[in-house]
Amino acid sequence: MLLKKKKNGEENVSSSLPPGPRKLPLIGNLHQLGDLPHQSLHHLSHEYGPLMFLKLGSVSTLVVSSADMVREIFRKHDRVFSGRPILYAGRKLSYNCSDLAFAPYGQYWREVRKTVVLELLSAKRVQFFEAIREEEVARMISSIAHSSLNCSINLSEMTLLLANNVICRVAFGTKSDIGLHNTGKSKVHDILHEAQCLLGEVNIADFFPWMWWLNKLNGLDARLGKNFKELDRFYDKVIEEHLDPTRPKPMHEDLVDVLLRVQKDPSKAISFSNEQIKGVLTDMFIAGTDTSSATLVWTMAELIRNPSAMNKAQNEVRDVVKGKGKVEESDLTRFIYLKSVVKESLRLHPPAPLLVPRETIESCKVLGFEIPAQTRVFINAMSIGRDPKYWENPNEFQPERFFNREDIDFKRQNFELLPFGIGRRGCPGTSFALLLVELALANLLYKFDWRLPEGMEAEDMDMEESVGLTTHKKTSLRLLADVHHRDNHQNSREGRSPRSLPSPPQL
Repeated sequence: MLLKKKKNGEENVSSSLPPGPRKLPLIGNLHQLGDLPHQSLHHLSHEYGPLMFLKLGSVSTLVVSSADMVREIFRKHDRVFSGRPILYAGRKLSYNCSDLAFAPYGQYWREVRKTVVLELLSAKRVQFFEAIREEEVARMISSIAHSSLNCSINLSEMTLLLANNVICRVAFGTKSDIGLHNTGKSKVHDILHEAQCLLGEVNIADFFPWMWWLNKLNGLDARLGKNFKELDRFYDKVIEEHLDPTRPKPMHEDLVDVLLRVQKDPSKAISFSNEQIKGVLTDMFIAGTDTSSATLVWTMAELIRNPSAMNKAQNEVRDVVKGKGKVEESDLTRFIYLKSVVKESLRLHPPAPLLVPRETIESCKVLGFEIPAQTRVFINAMSIGRDPKYWENPNEFQPERFFNREDIDFKRQNFELLPFGIGRRGCPGTSFALLLVELALANLLYKFDWRLPEGMEAEDMDMEESVGLTTHKKTSLRLLADVHHRDNHQNSREGRSPRSLPSPPQL
């Protein structure tokens, strides 16, 4: 049996619902979520099974926690499980759900997704931005090389800036230095960081919709309104600049160019409004910056805790690249161990452990259990990635496990590894994200030998997770970086000291 029987004392609202813990009056099971809901739900699933029914406030909720259960659902009920709940902050920041991530399932969503996949995230379009990725990774490497002469490297900040710069250049044709503070820090980054915080915070209205008025008292509405206005003003400025007839013709289309072109195309089934363009741009930032940065940080943290894996990954990269100045995207297909490292990191640390919440659009039956319409659905990608049925020693970092698992990829044709989602609502930007992560990681390993600050041991590293839309390492990852000796040999051949590197461009 895939499901455990109901336990004594469980509240039997309906014998046809999946099992779940006893509910308290009014709040239901909210008290059992804890600070890190994916971990709390993971532990509850051990007791009540991989298909678990909860009441979170007034919201009926289904939690799916095993590969077998995901397979059962999405081979038979993909469409039914493709809805999206209307979340309080998500509705505002997505321009009334006119984006791709939060849009309700239906004709509009299908047309937006078709446009985004064909025009923005196709293989050709992703390849088109290769030069931007390589330039920004080189910029990060140069900055690390200079900073490492004097102090430890804050990889959490470095990788977030990398992802932010790449997305800004891809979307707007310029880096994130639009609107710099006097300190040199990007206002765009601050605005987007606040948006991500607002989307990730527990919101009382998402569990008790009739209590939305409390957000006016607790300050959340004020924060949400301020953030939305700042984001909207920024987008208005960018769109205005792109529509300016005196603007120099760009060599290549950025994403705003593409969306404005689609907006004017009469052959398209939908005509994008400016609000819908802004919604899609917000998706690109929310999905493309924090997730890539978090994956790089977790991967480097796991490698520093597992020196054998670090050595294997570095040896592979350095053997393949063989003294070139940098790792290029064309080299990535030759890395076997490094790709396994990334898979293993995503297995243990999926950026969004519960993925984006879903909602059933009609009732259905799963293994004889009745799943009502408008049930909120959490798919616990963290639990699935640590399912002992499919993963031996599931809590250990072992990239070698993928050597005999070539069937496991991110194309959502298997169910044991789901960091990018599953089914129709799976993330369409998987290829874009993986290219940046693999390119950045390969260059970090190729150019530097990494170690912990003096006096710190691997077992001392804090691996606690933060709360939010994306699960980051709670404390910043700070490491010491020594320029690898092969770079010194290369510098000697070029007639310059290894310390006389060119000044890094301002980030």
